[in-house]
Amino acid sequence: MVWAGIMINGRTRLNVVANGTMTGQRYIDEVLLPHVRLFRGAVGDKFVFMNDNATCHRTLTVQDYLDSESIQRLVWPARSPDLNPIENVWDTLGSQKSCSDKVARDIHTPKKKSLDQRRDVFAGF
Repeated sequence: MVWAGIMINGRTRLNVVANGTMTGQRYIDEVLLPHVRLFRGAVGDKFVFMNDNATCHRTLTVQDYLDSESIQRLVWPARSPDLNPIENVWDTLGSQKSCSDKVARDIHTPKKKSLDQRRDVFAGF
């Protein structure tokens, strides 16, 4: 899984969460604690967090954690990726991944190079 944040005047780095299934607790430990909580602290009270309706985002553990940190959330209706701007980024990255995977198979590009290419695409947003 990859995670990234976007905002009006910038973006976070593209973060890779490797190996295994993304559970609610893992989402807290590997995304919310090291990235979202600190970013919220830097932005201040006007910070509004939005994510999609992925299962790991909707667990009670995650909801309780966000409440305990007083992180305001923007609630999205189910099945509405067109309303969420990050979905456009993921779509572009997915297209790039399809192309880079074919290149990787064809010329045995190392996995790190493929990931670097996706980070370059994300840097353009």
